[in-house]
Amino acid sequence: MTTTFDLTGDADAALEAAAEAVKAGECIVLPTDTVYGIGADAFDAAAVQRLLDAKERGRDMPPPVLVAEPSMLRAVADDVPAGAAVLAKAFWPGGLTLIVKAQPRSGMELGETRGTVAVRVPDHDGARALLRRTGPLAVSSANVSGRPAALDCDDARAQLGDRVAVYLDGGPVSGGVASTIVDFASTPEGRILRQGAIALEALLEVAPDIERPATDPAPQSAPAPDGEATPDTKPLTDTETATDTEPGAEAQS
Repeated sequence: MTTTFDLTGDADAALEAAAEAVKAGECIVLPTDTVYGIGADAFDAAAVQRLLDAKERGRDMPPPVLVAEPSMLRAVADDVPAGAAVLAKAFWPGGLTLIVKAQPRSGMELGETRGTVAVRVPDHDGARALLRRTGPLAVSSANVSGRPAALDCDDARAQLGDRVAVYLDGGPVSGGVASTIVDFASTPEGRILRQGAIALEALLEVAPDIERPATDPAPQSAPAPDGEATPDTKPLTDTETATDTEPGAEAQS
């Protein structure tokens, strides 16, 4: 049974229903600072597969993970290089996705990740309130793969229907600019894979050792057909990072 809750009304009841659905291994839809995302327990392999099935996408495009606080990065990362910690403190919550080596003992099975995970803290009060109740969520843009990312709850429900147990309606979201992606899995100094919401100059000011692109790329707008904005950055250690909307990484943020 699929239920929609108004986050702008009785938020506690809405968040509790969504948290219970996540606990039961179901998928939920939530608003983020960029697009609407479809989320599932990041530590429940069956739930993550249910998310991928709902989007009609393969395990070769694993979802990123959203967390409520910068301190939660250590719950999913095997190691947090100093540069990653500095960037997280400076720019989270916000449009920054960090790719790190995944914690092998965490039990996460997000797909073909090559041992990495893309992580972000969304700049959205409702999303973060939910994440405090659920812990880390695998989150991808709330759309069927290949179609535009949903910018309101009605669009998300029209695309995903009863594949999702609980929809959280927080009103329309803006789409925003895709998150900046910095890869700390391939080098401890960090390597910019995509420039987005966080300007290159701002990154270098707090983490001057980051490896910058050969040419300064123009920031990308979100959402793309399969979203970005944070939930969906394919957590690979190459420059051909795939994106889905990031509900935040966005996530898809």
